[in-house]
Amino acid sequence: MGDERRKILDMLSKGKISVDEAERLLKAIGESDVASGGSSSEKKPKYLHVRVEPGPESKDGERVNVRVPMNLIRAGLKWAAFIPQHARGKVDEALKEQGIDVDLNKIKPEDLEELVIHLNDLQVEVDGKEKVRVFCE
Repeated sequence: MGDERRKILDMLSKGKISVDEAERLLKAIGESDVASGGSSSEKKPKYLHVRVEPGPESKDGERVNVRVPMNLIRAGLKWAAFIPQHARGKVDEALKEQGIDVDLNKIKPEDLEELVIHLNDLQVEVDGKEKVRVFCE
């Protein structure tokens, strides 16, 4: 248990602060732990991993291991806001032609966290030749 948490609980036990104040303080230091990289169950992932490993039927046995910093992805989503409104439709159409059906007007950096949670530990086997795994760390 961290010193800050211990101090808050000590103040609560001595009656120096109310339960509501203690709860507010604990929540505040919990959020600062996440921001500073401390331990927390709500800690944001730092990296998005994509690994391609040879499957049992693969002949060449090549491996791919990509580790993308989540901050880079978040920044990229923020940069999408700089695409002029009149050009976004054209970008969406070009992406759709490539098989990527997305609406740039609806993507927000906050949505990334939810997407990552749903993608975490996704594993796909491609015709027994390759195994693709997406996960966060």
